Amino acid sequence: MSFAVWCLIVGLVLLAMALAGSVLKRLPLSASMLYLAAGFGLGPIGLGLLEADPFGQSRLFERLAEIAVLISLFVAGLKLSVPLRSARWFLPLRLAIVSMLLTIVLITAAGMWALGLPLGAAVLLGAILAPTDPVLASDVQLTNPADRDRLRFSLTGEAGLNDGVAFPFVMLGLGLLGLHELGAAGWKWLAIDVVWGIGAGLAAGGVLGFLTSRLVVYLRVRHREAVGLDEFLALGLIALSYGVALLMHTWGFLAVFAAGLAFRRVEAQPGDRTALHSALHDASIELGGKEIAANEAVATDPRHASSYMTQAVLGFNEQLERVGEVALVIILGAMLAYTPLPGTVLWFLPLLFLVIRPASVWAAVRGLPCSRLQLGMMSWFGIRGVGSIYYLMFAINHGLPRPLAEQLAAITLAVVATSIVVHGISVTPLMRYYEREERPRGGA
Repeated sequence: MSFAVWCLIVGLVLLAMALAGSVLKRLPLSASMLYLAAGFGLGPIGLGLLEADPFGQSRLFERLAEIAVLISLFVAGLKLSVPLRSARWFLPLRLAIVSMLLTIVLITAAGMWALGLPLGAAVLLGAILAPTDPVLASDVQLTNPADRDRLRFSLTGEAGLNDGVAFPFVMLGLGLLGLHELGAAGWKWLAIDVVWGIGAGLAAGGVLGFLTSRLVVYLRVRHREAVGLDEFLALGLIALSYGVALLMHTWGFLAVFAAGLAFRRVEAQPGDRTALHSALHDASIELGGKEIAANEAVATDPRHASSYMTQAVLGFNEQLERVGEVALVIILGAMLAYTPLPGTVLWFLPLLFLVIRPASVWAAVRGLPCSRLQLGMMSWFGIRGVGSIYYLMFAINHGLPRPLAEQLAAITLAVVATSIVVHGISVTPLMRYYEREERPRGGA
């Protein structure tokens, strides 16, 4: 497809979504559903304008998915303004660890006994499908850093954490297939991929996010330097934390998420948008309506410098996240033509969404403060998306045999596409119902 046609398609899609954005909020539809339909229509089955062979172009798609997930993980970290010592973290931690591990185990069992997969491929399928998605789940995640709703906080934290925690199990599956060294009795996998990869990745990202945020605020408040270009600051921290993590042979997804968390911790009163907007308004009046000067005055004010910085970085990354969602879901729609729908998905999809996800969530949050409605919503909104596409492409590019690659690709793409549709249809009415039922009680 020529560059001109690409520009035409992208322009029409973006303009259509900008014009229809407010309408979609009132309908049982999500933007991702329309992107998926557009990709399918542009693919080989439709107009034939978009080629998206998941095997022939797997390296390109791996990088695109990687970038989209990194941006979304950083955004998730920025939204989670609750202190790490807070008991609110118990729920997302249990979901990201206990629920995810149980999901991998149950999918592995189904893969071996019902799909006839070898152990390594079954573990790999479980690791690909276990993480919930930070890119496509924005409608059920925190809307802003001041939001303290338990459901939204838990789903945001789960999506931010388990996209990185799943990586060792992807490597375990590849190792069992002979494509990654596990060491005698799995010692190398446990020591390097699990303990070092997770622990050092979180530490590296946390340190870099903490130091970067402190340095910028110090320069702005004390020396009126490093003002503006918050977009470069955001992208720079994402790239720096990811690059350092990879050079340290740790999991970069966790490092970027931790960097976002640590970056947010610089803010004295997270999410206080009212005070920040009031300060910007007052500064604009005082400076005769000069917006740039007003922004600089607030950005260097000791009372508002940290809030201004984090809000600016969050806003920019949320826009980037939407662009990544458009690109990846359109590509996913076109990919569906290359992976014929296997008959096994007729029972595997209900098993995953209606049995495995609810059972793993119930086991993970048992004993923690959580209403029946919140438990039901967490059980349903285990959205699969771009993270699963990334892990699938990663496995293909690491030598997964073609027959296994085709089988796993068909199941994975079917799961992600189905998740986009069924969760997209249900998110608006269910979240409205949740707001009516839980908000009067505080939702906390």
